[in-house]
Amino acid sequence: MDRLAAMETFVRIVDAGSFSGAAKQLHIGQPAVSKTIAQLEDRLGVRLLLRSTHGLTPTEAGSNLYGRAIRLIEEAEKAELAARGAAATLTGRLRFGAPLTFARLHVMPGLPAFFAAHPSLNVDAFLNDYDIDLVAAGIDVALLVGPLPDSTVTARKIGECQRRVVASPAYFAARGAPRTPADLPAHEAIVYEQRDGGATWVFRRGTSGTPVTVSGRLRVSAGEGVRTAVLAGLGLAVTSEWLFGPELESGQVVAVLQDWLLPTVDLWAVFPAGRQASAKARAFASFVQSRVSNSGAKGRPSDCAPSWADRPPQNGMSAAAE
Repeated sequence: MDRLAAMETFVRIVDAGSFSGAAKQLHIGQPAVSKTIAQLEDRLGVRLLLRSTHGLTPTEAGSNLYGRAIRLIEEAEKAELAARGAAATLTGRLRFGAPLTFARLHVMPGLPAFFAAHPSLNVDAFLNDYDIDLVAAGIDVALLVGPLPDSTVTARKIGECQRRVVASPAYFAARGAPRTPADLPAHEAIVYEQRDGGATWVFRRGTSGTPVTVSGRLRVSAGEGVRTAVLAGLGLAVTSEWLFGPELESGQVVAVLQDWLLPTVDLWAVFPAGRQASAKARAFASFVQSRVSNSGAKGRPSDCAPSWADRPPQNGMSAAAE
């Protein structure tokens, strides 16, 4: 029995809360997972997991093993990297989560270079605009666009971008362009109904703030819907430049009210609680940071700037938002 592999299997089971969840993460059959744990329990002479109708719960011995196994796996990874040398490529499987549209525009196009730099690394991408339970999904690192909720994860801020009021030229030609935030309630707004969206925004110029509530016939739950609706001329939207960078550059989408500031939007790399960020996760976060640092719209790279501000763990979270 490969003791290190058995430890990793045990950790995956505890994190996923089931044998089937661990098997899915490890890309092996559930019988193989069950056999590994049975062999590990036989070797140690103790029961590690209690099975009930409510799922799996570590025994006292299992809880003690879990903490030590995590440290053992991390130290083994560090030892391998040190032995290979600084120039060694990463190996194994990286599982990342990200908002669908952000990943399509800013992550996926850069993966060929990332794969070229790490030819022995495999990647699983979980893409959606909803929260991801990092532990249950076995995620190594997730990208979160917007404010962080209270969390038990470690988060690292890797970018920051301006929000704009945007619409297609055809929409503004038909409805006119707003001259001040006070004009916005008379317009047809496309409202993004995720954590970082909503219908009420505070515009600032100098020291004064102007709260404005927009409205419209269309509300969407995904960034891809905001993009499609704006490009179709269905209305205006308040969104980050990350979402419309190419279109702002080409003029296919126009930003207005640029003398007024909206709250900036942050990009975070978040890591599961209770573990150090793996070398694979750190490399991926650095890769995304380099991508967004060069994604400024309309020749304003400083509007979408990178940042490496750390945020320590807080209390309870999953991740993702556009």
